[in-house]
Amino acid sequence: MDQAIAGRVPGRYWHPLEDGRIQCDLCPRYCKLHEGQRGLCFVRACQDRGIVLTTYGRSSGFCIDPIEKKPLNHFFPGTAVLSFGTAGCNLTCKFCQNWDISKARALDRVQDRASPEAIAEAAVRSGCRSVAFTYNDPVIFLEYAVDVSQACRERGIKTVGVSAGYICREPRIEFFRNMDAANIDLKGFTEGFYKNLCSGRLAPVLETLEYLEHETDVWFEITTLLIPGENDAIEEIEAQSQWVIEHLGPDVPLHFSAFHPDWKKKGTPPTPPETLRRARRIAKEAGLRYVYTGNIHDPDGQTTYCNACGEMLIGRDWYDLTAWNLSTEGHCSGCGAPCAGVFDSAPGSWGRRRQSVKVQASISAPPKP
Repeated sequence: MDQAIAGRVPGRYWHPLEDGRIQCDLCPRYCKLHEGQRGLCFVRACQDRGIVLTTYGRSSGFCIDPIEKKPLNHFFPGTAVLSFGTAGCNLTCKFCQNWDISKARALDRVQDRASPEAIAEAAVRSGCRSVAFTYNDPVIFLEYAVDVSQACRERGIKTVGVSAGYICREPRIEFFRNMDAANIDLKGFTEGFYKNLCSGRLAPVLETLEYLEHETDVWFEITTLLIPGENDAIEEIEAQSQWVIEHLGPDVPLHFSAFHPDWKKKGTPPTPPETLRRARRIAKEAGLRYVYTGNIHDPDGQTTYCNACGEMLIGRDWYDLTAWNLSTEGHCSGCGAPCAGVFDSAPGSWGRRRQSVKVQASISAPPKP
C-alpha cells in the first residue's frame, strides 16, 4: 500500500543518537525515541531508524469559516477560509479548547482523507480566499502542511498557519516560508505558566514571533487566552504588551480571548468580559494600535479603528462586518493614514457562517524532500 494512502510518510528534522534512539528535531521537546515509539505529539513516530509522519493526508474534517475566527482581523477581512486540522499536539495545555482533536490518541479522529491538490481545488471551488491549518497545531504535520501550501499557491489560494509557535529554527524557516499569514497563540508571558500548564517553554515562542517580524513577510497576529488566576494579572499583561511593542512594533494585532472551562480546567470559571476589556486598555495604553477582545460580544473591542484619527475602519459584530472605511490602498478614508494588514479593494461577505465541506479523498505520494 502506498505510504501516503496509509497516512505514513518520511518525516524531516531528526538525527540518530549513539544509544540507538532517534531524536526528533522538529520542536523544542526533542523527543528521543526507540523503534516503534511515538513522540509526545502522537503523530510523529520512530520507524525503520527514522521519523515518519503518521497523519499525512488525514484530517479531522473540513469547514469553511470566516477568516476572523482564526482570528485574523487584518488579513482579507470578511473572506471565507477553508479550515482543517489533524490529530495530536506538541504541547499539553490543561486548558485546551480543542482537546478532542489535539489530545486525540486514536486515528479514528482523522478519517477524512485528501491530497494537497484536492484541498486546493476544494478551496477554489468553494470560493475561499485561503486555507487554514488549525484546530490542532500544524507544525507537527509540517510535511503535509507544506505540500498543501504549495498546491494552494499554484491555484492562487493563500495559506494560514494557526500555531503556538513551538518549533525549532530550521523547521520554522521551512514552515513559515510556505505560509502567507499566521496567528500565533502566545499562551502566557511567564516561564512558569508554560511549564506548569503546557509542559513547554516561553522562550521558543518569543523566538518564533521575532523571526516572523524581522525575517519574513508573513502577516501575523497574536492571540492570548486569558485564564482567571493564571495569566490575567495586570503586571503580566503590562509586561507582555511592552515586550510586543519593543520587539515586534505597534502594528502587530493582539487578541485577548475569553477562556471557558474545558479539558483539565473545568473547575476554573469563565473569563469575565471586564478582564478582556481591561487587558485591551492596558495594551493600547502601552502603544499597541490594534488590540481586540474575543469569545465575548463586544463590538467596540472587535472593531478596527484608525490609529491616527480614530475613525472606524472596519466595524465588527462577532464575525459580521458592519462597516468598511478603507480606501482601495488600505488607508483610512477619513485622514488617509495606512492601516497595517493585507486587504483587498473591498471586504468579503462571508459573515459568521460555518459550513462543512467534503473534500475529494484521493491521496498520492508526496514529493520526496
